[in-house]
Amino acid sequence: MDKVAEEAFQSFIVARSGALLRTAYLLVGDRHRAEDLLQTALVKTFVKWPGIRDAGALEGYVRRTMATTATSWWRGRPFRERTVDRLPEPAPRDGTGDAPDARLEHDAMWARLREIPVKQRAVLVLRYYEGLAESEIADVLGISRGTVKSHSSRGIAALRRRLDQEHAEAEAMSS
Repeated sequence: MDKVAEEAFQSFIVARSGALLRTAYLLVGDRHRAEDLLQTALVKTFVKWPGIRDAGALEGYVRRTMATTATSWWRGRPFRERTVDRLPEPAPRDGTGDAPDARLEHDAMWARLREIPVKQRAVLVLRYYEGLAESEIADVLGISRGTVKSHSSRGIAALRRRLDQEHAEAEAMSS
């Protein structure tokens, strides 16, 4: 790889690593695993860098690589998730001018999201945080569109049940 291409890749990492780390965190639910996932995806992207012609598609390429890598981790070896007390430190504002708080739901919603199964969470993250279509999610995760729909439906239903339960508990406490 020539010096110009290497500098372009480094610039991309500096500019987008905060947003990419947030996505990785949402996919795996653990700061350390998210860092591992992002690093793995960036290494895979670096290897393919000379063949990526559309620089505008680079971020999508990295996100897809993260999602497929996380999926292969789920399929390849079981792991126990560890809950954390806090979300990762927010990254500085990215190139779009959005504050990290605008990209992530508040801590309470993330805690609820962590309670649902990993595959349902991945579908919800890719759909509602990353804005991917069902067909794109199916491609990224290597599952059918029907499976995407069922994971999405079950995940949202679980979140609604949890919110209803919390609402009922809050009403009972105030009575």
